[in-house]
Amino acid sequence: MATETIGWWGVPLGILAGTLRGSAPFLFVSLGECLTEKSGKINLGLEGSLLLGAMSAYAVSYLTGSPWVGVLVAGLAGMVLGIIHGWLCQQPRVSDFALGIAMFIFGGGLAFFLGKPFIKPVAPQLPAISLAEWSSIPAVQSAFKISPLFIIGIAIAPLMQWFFKSTRWGLYVRAVGDSPDAARAMGISIFKVRMFCIVAGSFLAGIGGSYLSLYYPGSWTERISSGQGLMAIALVIFARWNPIQCLYASLLFGGAQAIGPALQAVGFDAYYYLFNASPYILTLVVMIITCSPKRTLSGLPGAIGRSD
Repeated sequence: MATETIGWWGVPLGILAGTLRGSAPFLFVSLGECLTEKSGKINLGLEGSLLLGAMSAYAVSYLTGSPWVGVLVAGLAGMVLGIIHGWLCQQPRVSDFALGIAMFIFGGGLAFFLGKPFIKPVAPQLPAISLAEWSSIPAVQSAFKISPLFIIGIAIAPLMQWFFKSTRWGLYVRAVGDSPDAARAMGISIFKVRMFCIVAGSFLAGIGGSYLSLYYPGSWTERISSGQGLMAIALVIFARWNPIQCLYASLLFGGAQAIGPALQAVGFDAYYYLFNASPYILTLVVMIITCSPKRTLSGLPGAIGRSD
């Protein structure tokens, strides 16, 4: 690996590279879940949207030769699951949690079934932008390569923040998420607002899946997500339902994911599995800290967990 040529300096460089490359799926899924939960619903099925998006993007990129068409189809595949979830979760006596688990299993199973023929073929990948033209060191040049899709994700975070705070539709979403009864009294269609948020959130999760299969790691396998869609839900709680903080938290989770490979690249193999488990340990720590009964979660939409 390139980090071997610069010794132990390769560790922080490898973590930086992993942060820039590995944060995008967390970012897209967490922004999608943030939008969904702002409307008062929880979508535990975004892991299924992530997997179906990854498979769809890779298959379409291979069949058409265009990775960007694959990205678009990945988003549309996520939207299909979002439409199903958005309709079912708003039916009487339907549990968000049970439905989310069912959609996770359904989306993942569908991706694995349809993706069998595309495990071995090599699909065209998304381009990379180099931010290290100033350096002649290959390891540095490799570390500072990012995907345009990651830049799009970074741009979506402040746009979503602006949407919530400064637009009428953003006010509708917050009203539905905080007080469905008050929103209903204002004449707002709770069904339509939540359907929009769930479908748009699933679209973003599908885009996050396309990043996995078409850029980093850049292949389609059944274990490609490693639970990133589920971890992103804890990330949203950690970020206090704030899109900008979702961006920061995604970078943190992406960096944690890169610790194990960065240490292994310089020959440090001790506690290999422990370091590779860093994102999962971080998820548990976040859940333990945020689930304290003595603390109030700031930013928590009031309708979360309610059936309306």
